[in-house]
Amino acid sequence: MTIVTSEEIAQFRSKLSNYPEAMKALDVIEDCEGDLEDAAISLAINAGQQPQRENSEWLDALARKCRAVICQKELRQDLLQNSYSSVFRYLIETPLLPKILVAPVLMYVVSQGVNSFCEPLDSKL
Repeated sequence: MTIVTSEEIAQFRSKLSNYPEAMKALDVIEDCEGDLEDAAISLAINAGQQPQRENSEWLDALARKCRAVICQKELRQDLLQNSYSSVFRYLIETPLLPKILVAPVLMYVVSQGVNSFCEPLDSKL
């Protein structure tokens, strides 16, 4: 289970305030008391998806699906500097996942540690 704090949610709100999808997702994360996996499952079901794994495994798999994009040098640097807008914008323009799930995926990556999350790709290069 990955829990984010109200301070982390507030930080994402301030950095992604121009994106209605992010605001809606952050509301759900807040309603789930910061539990990213529960929020992501709820958002996915509302988006018409039917997750077939346990909550924690499903969000991790979704994030890994986006790893090659998130770990691109420029986007990774932005995340490391707590700048989420460019990564969010890039992901909502790709067909990798529903727009409503971008914010929970980014929060998950940040909570795991960007460098730790990207390490499997780094070791292949």
